[in-house]
Amino acid sequence: MLKKIDFKIFIPYLLLNMISLLMITSASSYHLDQMQKNTMSTGVKQGVFLILSLILIAIILRIKLSIFKSNIFQSLMIIGSFVLLFITSILGLGTVVGGAQRWLEFGPFRIQPSEVMMITVILFCAVQFSKKGKTLQHSFFKSILVPGLIVGSLIFLTLIQPNVGGAAILTLLFFTMIFASGISYLYFLGGLLGVFIINFLATSLIMFKDGALLPQKYAYIFDRFAVMKDPFAYFSTNGYQLSNSYIAIHNGGWFGQGLGQSIQKKGFLPVTETDFIFSLITEELGIIASIGILLLLFLLILRILAIGVQIQDPFNSLVCLGTGAVLLIQTFVNLGGILGIIPLTGVPLPFMSYGGSNLLTLSILIGIVMKISAVEQEKRSMQYASQMNPSFSK
Repeated sequence: MLKKIDFKIFIPYLLLNMISLLMITSASSYHLDQMQKNTMSTGVKQGVFLILSLILIAIILRIKLSIFKSNIFQSLMIIGSFVLLFITSILGLGTVVGGAQRWLEFGPFRIQPSEVMMITVILFCAVQFSKKGKTLQHSFFKSILVPGLIVGSLIFLTLIQPNVGGAAILTLLFFTMIFASGISYLYFLGGLLGVFIINFLATSLIMFKDGALLPQKYAYIFDRFAVMKDPFAYFSTNGYQLSNSYIAIHNGGWFGQGLGQSIQKKGFLPVTETDFIFSLITEELGIIASIGILLLLFLLILRILAIGVQIQDPFNSLVCLGTGAVLLIQTFVNLGGILGIIPLTGVPLPFMSYGGSNLLTLSILIGIVMKISAVEQEKRSMQYASQMNPSFSK
């Protein structure tokens, strides 16, 4: 098992999660103490998800990559994704948190189905777009428009929860997969057309049903754009979160207030352990430590992208490039939101924010990338052995 582990991926992954457990516990401790609950409970929950993630990675390292490309797996994955989103978005059976119906509850744990869609989009697109390398006789409709319609449906079901941030990430991920596949611009426009058609028709139905140009539950999007320029002008209303994020970052300075010494987590900065975990890290540990954590995350992303660029197998390459892209997109969206570069979207910071769904999803992708790395390393070893000893290949 140790021979199959790419430590350039696993060590940054493990370090980020260890730091995350520490900071999540610190972020949630004051709020839990005020509610007279165990101050370690949030950190313990995240620890349970980390253990499950490590188990999943170990399982993935022991199975064949061909399973992910099989028609049975692909069909079950697509059907399961539609079922999960249909339950939360259409049937309304999910748990409502913060005005959005995105979660399914299983005892003390919550799972966000839209997070799992990142795995679906990456594996589905990797299979569909890797086929073009084997044959160019696929029709335009079959090779790009159908995947666009399928992914567009998943994006729409995510959007109506409402989950604009999740839908935006899936859209960017889908276009990244198309670009990474190296297909022509005509095919790219076909994918764009497929996503546009399904979302235009479905959104038109919503507008017709609600009788308004924009349903009321999406009005918050314009409010978030408004506060970007000067959140302190809206401090008592829509700019409250972003203003306190700025204050937390300012309080931290170069070296921070000290672990557990955050002021903003004491009722001033909401959802500190999720959306604003980086603001808390900066306040308690300082700018230098925060930059160090980001460098560790970017080293992980660069390693994954490097694997995707180097290998020849189109499916393996697309999975690695898609995984690196989704980590990079999530990081940009989270940091862009708390720094006021883009509107706040509620997207977690990879491996740092509290959230079992996101951790499990990203860990599964990390496990698949590590499996790909192990397979490619074995291929290179076989090639080297055959070059050194021609009789070896016989």
